[in-house]
Parts: sequence; structure tokens; C-alpha cells
Amino acid sequence: MTIKNFRNRRHFLGSAGVLAGMMLNARRVFGLPAVIPAPAQERLTGFGATGNVYEELGVTTVINGQGTMTYLGGSLPRPEVETVMALAAQHFVSIVELEQAAGGRIADLLKLPPDYDAVVTCGAAAGMQSGLAGILTGNNPKFIEQLPDLTGMKSEVIIQKSHRNGFDHQLRATGVKLIEVESREDVKRAINSKTAMMHFSNFANAAGQIKVDEWVKLAHENQIPAFNDAAADTPPVSHLWDYANMGYDLIAFSGGKAIRGPQCAGLLIGKKEFIANALLNNSPHEDTLGRGMKVGKEEIVGMVKALECYLNEDHAAQEKEWWRRLDAVSAEITRVPGVATSFNVPDVANHVPHLRIFWDPRKISLSPRDAASALRNGRPSIALGSSEGGLGMNSFMLKPGEEKIIAAQLVQLFKSHTA
Repeated sequence: MTIKNFRNRRHFLGSAGVLAGMMLNARRVFGLPAVIPAPAQERLTGFGATGNVYEELGVTTVINGQGTMTYLGGSLPRPEVETVMALAAQHFVSIVELEQAAGGRIADLLKLPPDYDAVVTCGAAAGMQSGLAGILTGNNPKFIEQLPDLTGMKSEVIIQKSHRNGFDHQLRATGVKLIEVESREDVKRAINSKTAMMHFSNFANAAGQIKVDEWVKLAHENQIPAFNDAAADTPPVSHLWDYANMGYDLIAFSGGKAIRGPQCAGLLIGKKEFIANALLNNSPHEDTLGRGMKVGKEEIVGMVKALECYLNEDHAAQEKEWWRRLDAVSAEITRVPGVATSFNVPDVANHVPHLRIFWDPRKISLSPRDAASALRNGRPSIALGSSEGGLGMNSFMLKPGEEKIIAAQLVQLFKSHTA
């Protein structure tokens, strides 16, 4: 077999009539029959009637200067993604057929090598688990039902010690044993008849002795599949095909980070056989390890649209805007005596402009941890990162104008703690 949340804006769900009109226009744009959901009420009643669902639940909304953090909700889906998800919600389809069709469209969009395909998963972590499960079981129904009992299957995955970072739980859920290595010689000694896969955590590339390009070569020299967890590794946009072109057999990306697709969607790219077997180990197939990691028809369609939009963006203009926002924050807060800033762009994972904020403790009596807590507990609530050296932020998840709010709150905070 070859495998080819909604964001609740203040006005988006404020009226069922507005929703119907939006869907009618969207269907015209995408060349679909003009079907309006029925019944179309003039106003939403009950929960959501105020237009602020979070306020109704007593949940505080956050200005996100920390980035695409899952615990903050990832990113904000594009309006176009919301639109096609609403269209997808109006019909029933075969999920397997949809996954195959969406995977084929994604492979075409990304211009993947001809022997590669894709499948939409319930986030990158789900892609890790289902991808490995497919490598372990192949298309054997007995093995698929048997997981995590690995009787009759290979049972070990090689991983660099520095890549054990809290994201390997999904691998261990399949029943495999993780074999830690550090050097190339360690890898050669670790490989045996039980080795199923070699796993790479891309954001830990700098930490390990064996880098991303060499890891896949070592794997293939020994006829072992290589997996790359590249969850947060866009931008740059080229990473969506770079690792496939390197030869990685499977690569997982988050859909709800910089791509700005549905938060509960991800992307698994890889060799066609492995993608097909990953889907066999995943929802909607019953009695599989991945049955609980369901991805809906709306998320599958939304992921396709998110990728289309992401590929068509002016990435240079976007980056220029991200820098402008950080420059604006820096200019304001460094007017406070004792406050200084610096800038950097991480080499991998959240590869976007970052601002580091630090201050002279003799002039401002405030620890970074307390500063971050005060901002998070303030009104408005602002999420920034903190370390012993100061605060950190990026701007690529900010809405227009929120950089001004962050700067004003920081100035007020620093001035209130002037020694």
C-alpha cells in the first residue's frame, strides 16, 4: 500500500450567520459547490455568545513572547486554515483515503524525492511513535496487534546520549530498548541483529559528537533506517525537504508551530514503505498502538492548507518584521538605567531572531525568575523565557502591536524594582 483547533477569534465564532457567509465565500474561492450549513442562526447562544470563550471559562489569555510552546497552545492557525477546516467538517470521508490523498499532495508541494511520501499525524510525537512502530512491524497484522510485545521483532533503537532529552517517551512506548552511544565507535559496537532504527533529535545536533549528515550515513552503511525528529525545525522552510534529500528514512515535523497549521497535527515524511506501515499502526485502524493518536479529517485538510500557505510566504519580509519588533522592545527597555540587551538566532530549532534581556542587579533588585513570574501573572499576562542570566524572548508568535505592550510592561516592571 502506498500512502499518498480552530482558533477562537473574538469575531470568528460570534455569529453562525457570519460563519455561514465565510464558508460560502470560501467554497467559491476553492471551486466548491456553495453549500451553507443548516440551520443558520443569526447569533450564537450559550457558551461562546460573548465572543471570548476563554474569559467565559475563566482562563487567562497570554501574549506569547516565548515561541511555539505546546503548553501555550503552539501557534495561531492561519485564517485560511480555519476556513478549509470548516469546509472539511461538512462531509464524511474515508480517513485512510484522505490520508493517502493528502500525503500525495504534500509530497508534491514539497517536491520530495520520488520514493518519498507523507502522512499527517497527531503532532510530531505521534509521528515518532507510529513511524517507529511501522519499522518494527512492517505490514504484518500479527505484529501490529502485538505491540508493545516485540516477540519476533527487532527491539533496539540507537540514540546519542545527548539526544535523550525528554522526547523519547514515544519511542519507548513501542517496547524498544534505547541504546545510548556517544562516539562513532560506540555506534559500530552497538549495532547488532536486534537493531531496528537509529534515532536523531535534530535540535540536539550541536550537543552530540555525530552530526545530522553523518548520522544517516552511519545508519545506511549498516542497512539500518534513520529517523530524524525535526519537530520545531522550521524555519528555514527548506528543512521540510532537506532531511529527505539527506536520505533520512523518516522525518517528523510539528504542524502547529511555525507552519501555523492545526495544533493537534504533525507531518511524517519518509520512504513510501515506511509511511504506509506507519499509517497501518495508526488511527483509524483499530487494535493498533497509535489508535489513541487520532487526527481528524479537519486537521488533515488544515495541514495541507497550512503547508501551501507556508511555502508561499515572503520569508525574508517576515524575518525583517521579527527583527523590527525586537529592536522596538530593545530600544524602549534600554532607556531604563542598568538594562541591556543582546540578539541571537539559534542554529537549529526555533531558528528565528531572539532577544536577551539582562540588567545590573545593583540598579534593579529583581531576579530573572521573579521577573518572568511577575510578567506571567500580570494583566495582560506575558510569557517570556528566563534563565540565570536574564530574560529571553522572540517575536514570531506575537500579534501586531503586542511588542509595544511587552516593552511597556517591562519598563514598568524594571522601574518598580529600581534599587
